[in-house]
Amino acid sequence: MNSLQIDSSLTLLPVIHGSASYAVAVRRYLLEHRFDCIGIPLPASFRSAVLAGVEQLPIASAAVQLLPTFDGDKGQDEEYEGGDGDEYEEGDGEEDAEKQLELVPTSKVATYVPIDPCQAVIAAIRFGIMDRTSLAFIGHESNVFEQEPSSVPDPFALGQTTIERFCAACLPGIPAPISPQRIDRFAFMAQRILELKAKYSNVVALCDLQDWPWLRDEITKERLDPSRRVFEATESLESALNYAVDPRTLLFLMGELPFITGLYEKARQTLDDDTSIVVDGIKELLVSTRQSYLADLGNRARKITPMLLSQCLKFIRNQTLLDRRFTPSFYTIARSSQQVLGDQYTTHLVEAAKNYPFDEPLAWPMLRMGIDQAYLPTEGVVRMVNLLPGSPSTWHSLELNRPPLKADKRKWKTRWNPYQQCSWPEEDTRIESFRNRVVERAQAMIGADLARTEKFTTSMMDGLDLRETLRHWYDGSLYVKVAPPSVSTLDATVMLFENEPDPQEYSWRATWFAEHEEESTLAFYSTPFQKEMLGPGVAVSTYGGAMFLFPPRVIEDIWEDERLDFAVTLEQRLVAAACLHSQCRHIAVLSWSSPGLALKKIAKIFKKSLVHVPLSHFSDSTVLQLRTFHVLNGQHVRSYAAHFIRKA
Repeated sequence: MNSLQIDSSLTLLPVIHGSASYAVAVRRYLLEHRFDCIGIPLPASFRSAVLAGVEQLPIASAAVQLLPTFDGDKGQDEEYEGGDGDEYEEGDGEEDAEKQLELVPTSKVATYVPIDPCQAVIAAIRFGIMDRTSLAFIGHESNVFEQEPSSVPDPFALGQTTIERFCAACLPGIPAPISPQRIDRFAFMAQRILELKAKYSNVVALCDLQDWPWLRDEITKERLDPSRRVFEATESLESALNYAVDPRTLLFLMGELPFITGLYEKARQTLDDDTSIVVDGIKELLVSTRQSYLADLGNRARKITPMLLSQCLKFIRNQTLLDRRFTPSFYTIARSSQQVLGDQYTTHLVEAAKNYPFDEPLAWPMLRMGIDQAYLPTEGVVRMVNLLPGSPSTWHSLELNRPPLKADKRKWKTRWNPYQQCSWPEEDTRIESFRNRVVERAQAMIGADLARTEKFTTSMMDGLDLRETLRHWYDGSLYVKVAPPSVSTLDATVMLFENEPDPQEYSWRATWFAEHEEESTLAFYSTPFQKEMLGPGVAVSTYGGAMFLFPPRVIEDIWEDERLDFAVTLEQRLVAAACLHSQCRHIAVLSWSSPGLALKKIAKIFKKSLVHVPLSHFSDSTVLQLRTFHVLNGQHVRSYAAHFIRKA
């Protein structure tokens, strides 16, 4: 007989609610042992609704029972609801659910059971239905459900030990009950369990881990003294009703993230290993987010390499250990992602985490969940009490810029003034600094052929020449490099970020003039900014190529200059414009591959020389950030544009 058995025919199985790891452990325990009755710690008034909801799994739902309201509290409801609940009308498909779920004071109270696949009690009910085992609802009917807050251990350890050892290890930390209502509930459940024991030959009863030792003690007392007075149940309440749940608010219903719950359900259907589904699901979440992130941002997306994902997972692990947990919270995952991978990726991660693949419509009324409350179609805002509460949750705020709605994008696009366009100053400074680096690299390449090596005398000159020194190792002499000062100047720089760019993709072409002496005259081709509106007067585009003239000067728009009409491609026109307007002999060309024969012929026509600077000499993340730039509809937009601009 193990620690969970009271005798050979009665087992008391403690559970932790809202945990996928514990749901797996309970299912395996029921598979390993044979029982002819399973006691469910829920009131009998929930039986029909819970069984109907379980039959609809894996589609999540809720069984809700509205509790009686005292007459003295009705005025408060009317003050906040406004009678017909117009504030909570159903919005369009893109309307934020959270906007409709602000905390509203209300005196209406309802108890509910989340029909969640990751609930251990729901897993036991599913097992009983499939195994044709009798199900008995042994919970206590009450107008008020009291649950004393307490912390429970992380069920992740169940992957390395048995459920008996886990519960025995938790036993010293379980506090004694204080609430009289809980003590009465133990007495009622003990009576019901003993009634089942007299009727069935082998019974297993589920209970909350916090109730386990005290319910076991009550059963023992009842067995020793059957004549003890037992707390009688209150008058029967109305039966619970079934409600479908708005898919956008499943995060407030489920014990695990909806994405993790979906993986758990898929593994259950395909008979895959689901022992470590919570931890492996985090990796799957990061990879799935990367796919949606790349699909949404395209060329503007930051490269999410395996090394970056590994750093993010390490960040999540360290923060989780600091929180004294084994499995990370949703806030820890999102904050770690924001620190390592940026706001844009984290926004997609939050949306992916809320995605539950099994969201088919049900024939029941739909409720919208919130933090400890919900909006019911017939009752308005109701305070919700979970009969299967998991570990206490702490809600945090995380500042993220959410993607704008399509309706807002259309409105901003129609209000755009085509005669007012300017850049974002921070990006101007960044790309000018990068241009200086390219010019310095090109000047170094021009003077590289004139460098020489000489024997060390009194000065190290431009550094030690290791190759020549090792070559003369036999005489012990040192040789140093002598690089003559560069006499060449560069006033034109061409950056080609893609080989053979598609003219239809990079259909926006413009020439911008400098606002001050520290900026260059800029001509570029890029993606049309009208397709990516971020805010009122704020849009984003991606460079395909650009030409810089520094010091700045006034030139004719290169895209309308008839002198450049001989150029066939976008790249050729940029190089031709640089050769036409440059006052120096050399032109710096930054690209992935060296300039082709066509570009060299153009340079020869203007008696110029192209100096190639490989784009591979710079990091991909740096190049990606430089390619993405924001277009503002006038200088006045700069006063608030920072609210809408986020790095990829």
